[in-house]
Amino acid sequence: MTTTFVVEAMAAANAQLRWKRMEKRKEDDEDEDSSSGVSDSDVLLRDSYERAETRPILSVQRRGSPNIFEITERVEMGQMASMFFNKVGVNLFYFCIIIYLYGDLAIYAAAVPVSLMQVTCSAIGNHSCSVGDGTKYNDTDKCWGPIRRIDAYRLYLAAFTLLLGPFTFFNVQKTKYLQIVTSLMRWIAFILMIILALIRISRGQAEGHPSMAQLSGIRNLFGVCVYSFMCQHSLPSLITPISKKRHVYKLVLLDYTLILAFYSLLSFTAIYCFRNGRLMDMYTLNFTDCDIVGAASVRYFLGLFPVFTISTNFPIIAVTLRNNWKTLFHREGGTYPWLVDRVVFPAITLVPPVLVAFCTHDLESLVGITGAYAGSGIQYVTPAFLALCSRRDTQLVFGSGALNKHRSPFHHSFWVVFVLMWGFSCFVFVTANIVLSESKF
Repeated sequence: MTTTFVVEAMAAANAQLRWKRMEKRKEDDEDEDSSSGVSDSDVLLRDSYERAETRPILSVQRRGSPNIFEITERVEMGQMASMFFNKVGVNLFYFCIIIYLYGDLAIYAAAVPVSLMQVTCSAIGNHSCSVGDGTKYNDTDKCWGPIRRIDAYRLYLAAFTLLLGPFTFFNVQKTKYLQIVTSLMRWIAFILMIILALIRISRGQAEGHPSMAQLSGIRNLFGVCVYSFMCQHSLPSLITPISKKRHVYKLVLLDYTLILAFYSLLSFTAIYCFRNGRLMDMYTLNFTDCDIVGAASVRYFLGLFPVFTISTNFPIIAVTLRNNWKTLFHREGGTYPWLVDRVVFPAITLVPPVLVAFCTHDLESLVGITGAYAGSGIQYVTPAFLALCSRRDTQLVFGSGALNKHRSPFHHSFWVVFVLMWGFSCFVFVTANIVLSESKF
């Protein structure tokens, strides 16, 4: 529903940008005629000819022709917020996406050292080939020699920061092939985990006996679901290149259906394959046990899989967060002093998530909180207000008869109110659940 809201707002933004360029071109032509000394009769003659040539297009566009709502230009969510929101709304949007990106970076900064710690402590220490055997290790347990597991984690975190942190101070470009390789690795890893779990279940070695429901897990379930399905902020880059957008909503529905089926297959094979309490925060680490996977190459590939994939995304997200900070504090002229531009903005981007990762590596809580708060703001609240405000502005510019060809199937105002109420109720529920959990009630 909220994905269709964003697509509708993209179409409205394209229409307004297209109309403004047409109006500006018309004003420039009038200024050129007045400055060049062309007679009024010549101007009238030329204008009558141009109107005769363009009247069917312009007259229909002024009434809100569906053609003017064609999505041909990529308009990011931040630009749409600037077009349709007031100053307070724009600042709230950037605050929300900045908090979300901080959560993203904290999760990534913790996930890589956790994977490295689990794999190396098992391979080098005294727990060889038993990462996934269900044993719960404490942070104070020995990793190798006098080094504790928590010490190994922090050493890997420091190395991760020193290796990838400097990219925050520069621009990351030409990552096309890197992203292709990363996507292939993801598909290979996911399919491997599903197949391995199915093989274990088919052999009668499944250990999972999940209970019907556990209300205490709803908080993280909600956050993880938002975190997993949220692509609203990436829609401009996904939708704009599509050549024929006539069936874009059908494609989106098919896409979400396939994602839901894939997630369900991955999740249900996991909960029936592994016993309760055995599943680790990083699911890939459950397949580094010799009893589950015999081939060492597969064990190490799955164990180190997050290291390869997350490391490629960390610099991209860091640069995105840095640029959002710059946009939020936009100044006249668009330039900042060298120290602020090259040091301050990268520093405030990199330091907070690393500090969070240094203090905790509880990935379940990090993902749950990031998705439940900042993620719900991007997935629910922002699209709903974009749809509401873009419809209002479209009526003001093109009239009440304007027909947006990409109008959401959920175009009734009830659905906007429903999404806002849903987002607010989830916010209240998650907050209450956290408070009650911490107070031991």
